[in-house]
Amino acid sequence: MKKIISLLLVFVLLVACAPAPDSAAVTSASTTPAAATVAPPTELPLTKIKLPMGYIPNIQYAPFYVAAGRGYYKDAGLEIEFDYSYETDGVALVGAGQLPFALVSGEQVLLARSQQVPVIYVMAWYQKYPISIITEAASKIKTPADLKDRKIGLPGLFGANYIGLRALLFATGMKESDVIIHSIGFNQVEALASRQEDAVVGYAANEPVVLRSKGYDLLEFRVADYVQLASNGVITSEKTLAENPELVRKFVEATLKGLNDTILDPDMAYETSKKYVENLDQADPIVQKQILGTSIEMWRTERPGYSDPAAWENMQKVLLDMGMYTQPLDLQKAFTNQFIP
Repeated sequence: MKKIISLLLVFVLLVACAPAPDSAAVTSASTTPAAATVAPPTELPLTKIKLPMGYIPNIQYAPFYVAAGRGYYKDAGLEIEFDYSYETDGVALVGAGQLPFALVSGEQVLLARSQQVPVIYVMAWYQKYPISIITEAASKIKTPADLKDRKIGLPGLFGANYIGLRALLFATGMKESDVIIHSIGFNQVEALASRQEDAVVGYAANEPVVLRSKGYDLLEFRVADYVQLASNGVITSEKTLAENPELVRKFVEATLKGLNDTILDPDMAYETSKKYVENLDQADPIVQKQILGTSIEMWRTERPGYSDPAAWENMQKVLLDMGMYTQPLDLQKAFTNQFIP
């Protein structure tokens, strides 16, 4: 019996004095089988969206490029394809329910609704109407009133350029018949530089910047200095808004993030845009950054995305005066601020 007890004591002492097993080995041994049975996380498929931009690839679209490049659209479950069709095409496709969103100027919304096209404006991108009438500083045109009987070139009798010119004339007491309008396509820079026209109409962040970079001394009349109009922004259809407001919310929120980042860090936005604008890295960075900076002036506001009701009222007055439609529209159905923080 004493021998058995002695053997038991020896065994207990050996166990007590034995080194503890390697904790890492234990962890590995105990978790490896379990880890092998856990399926890797799967990403939900992204909702693919074609977005008509209304113009060629340009640094002025930086907020949208930043929202894509920084993954804000992807985080919202969206995959955006930038499409550079005319804005009138975007309006038609959204109104027909073939696309969920498009970028358009405010007048396009009212013109579409006057034709029973059920589009609605859900986010203001520009806070100031971005159109200018441009002439050489050495010309005899010193005020908008001096445009009377002058030749004015613009892309055509459509779009924001045409509406902006008419709004400026209206604000200064003139009519379209008081000036000589030429449709010249998107050749404003060449037309003014060669003096084929006394003045041209273009985007404040584009043609004036390009002309000044070429050494021209200009006088510029910005429409926004004379009248506040509903400007470029995002539209959707009444059907999409009613049936899928969450899609609208996610798209607007992601876009506003890109807009805010662009305003706060233009250099980052410029670098990001190189991925989306062909040959931007070969263009004059000084000119391109001036274009972006001028654009930011027209985007900046205390409440990004907000639509000013007064701007819509002014736009309707201009369109009615132009005879673009004859009966006032219910503006409360034309735009909404429900998705704006």
